Amino acid sequence: MVARSSSVLIFFFVFLAISSAFPKNKDKYKPCKHLVLFFHDIIYNGKNAANATSAIVAAPQGSNLTILAPNFHFGNIAVFDDPITLDNNLHSKPIGRAQGMYIYDTKNTFTSWLGFSFSLNSTDYQGTINFIGADPIMIKYRDISVVGGTGDFFMHRGVATIDTDSYEGEVYFRLKVDIKFYECW
Repeated sequence: MVARSSSVLIFFFVFLAISSAFPKNKDKYKPCKHLVLFFHDIIYNGKNAANATSAIVAAPQGSNLTILAPNFHFGNIAVFDDPITLDNNLHSKPIGRAQGMYIYDTKNTFTSWLGFSFSLNSTDYQGTINFIGADPIMIKYRDISVVGGTGDFFMHRGVATIDTDSYEGEVYFRLKVDIKFYECW
């Protein structure tokens, strides 16, 4: 009797271990919400104060705050308050602001670390979306994490694929941000 109870108990635990180790075939991950937005960054260069939306706030010793540092801009930190549009036209009506910073953090290639929020205030979207992650600039499509939000995006999580859609030297660039939310509350 004891041997049979032990066998049943062992079988139960083995079954439990196997069933939790191989979860049921889940549906492929499908986003619960999807947005494509553009933000436009114009770096202050000492001559464009009226149009600039970002500025270098820290630079390596010997550098100035109006020209990005040589050697892959290593050590530059820039803050930004950029317009967000639904299309790639800088002069389109903004639906919000991209606000945050980027830090050039590698000595041997163009890469940065991003920490920013989209603050949206339009008839379609109200609230913020928060992003964080590494940005290997030389790669066409890069993913960064969506780590939360407020308002219409309360507690949302997901991935944003960014693409440098356009640039003009080191003064202007436009990023296309393809946001896929996988957790929507």
